Amino acid sequence: METVDIIIPAYRPGNEFEKLLDSLSTQNYPVEKILVMNTEEKFWNPKWEDAFPKVKVTHLKKEDFDHGGTRRAAAKLSDADIMVFMTQDAVPADQDLIQNLIRPLQENPKVGAAFARQLAREDCAYLEKYTRTFNYPDKSSVKWEKDTAAYGIKTYFCSNVCAAYKKKIYQEMGGFIEHAIFNEDMIYAGTMAKKGYGIAYAADACVIHSHNYSCRQQFHRNFDLGVSQAEHPEIFAGVPSEGEGIRLVKKSLAYLVKTGHIWLIPGLIAQSGFKYAGYFLGKRYRKLPEKMILFCTMNREYWKKQEEK
Repeated sequence: METVDIIIPAYRPGNEFEKLLDSLSTQNYPVEKILVMNTEEKFWNPKWEDAFPKVKVTHLKKEDFDHGGTRRAAAKLSDADIMVFMTQDAVPADQDLIQNLIRPLQENPKVGAAFARQLAREDCAYLEKYTRTFNYPDKSSVKWEKDTAAYGIKTYFCSNVCAAYKKKIYQEMGGFIEHAIFNEDMIYAGTMAKKGYGIAYAADACVIHSHNYSCRQQFHRNFDLGVSQAEHPEIFAGVPSEGEGIRLVKKSLAYLVKTGHIWLIPGLIAQSGFKYAGYFLGKRYRKLPEKMILFCTMNREYWKKQEEK
């Protein structure tokens, strides 16, 4: 039986985090350890370590957190065969999450990563619920480098909201990049695909996870997304994202018309505009002045580290 560790970066975890720890501690496929990389010790509840013996926490300062580096450091603390990375706001939909998520890794030795389906929360906005079904359909799949002709950037899609990685392949690939503003999961998945490994989508492994982002938040997220792609042309240069974004907008527009929610169309147009503006500027961040970059990003700490290099 292959061993599994769960790794969760956390910042100001609240009551929902306790429910997450409880659910992960009682999965039908047992986990060895739950490694929490907690930013700022003052926000941590030490009682969780007593209540959940599998929890092992490492505290770090806010300025030391990095999307790639923090997960990379956590991976070094794990000696399990499979590492499952999650975010603190993703809740398992059932007790079969882990066994369904790791199954593709166990069935095919050339599949190095598998990511879960994300279901919308009850308070999720109507259009965002559709976006969830667009990005996370009910049919499982495995994508390989040869699929870029058909799926473009979707070939490398993988989300550390809930994703499993074979430790042996992870080490072979060199792990997550040390310094990442965002998108460390897709950068790793793309690297892995180019070395001949597959990326599985496990539709029967479900977590409840969604956000109602404002236009401003969408702008900042997509700026950082654009930066991550600009910094890694070895992965993304040949598979631009614009086509997939346009397809989502067209599908969303048709869905709103079909379901009679035409009053939501202006919001769709506004959100799409902010997303594209952020992405456009992020891809061209090297041409922007520092103040503009700091205005656009959602991760100022990243740029401080860039200056220190």
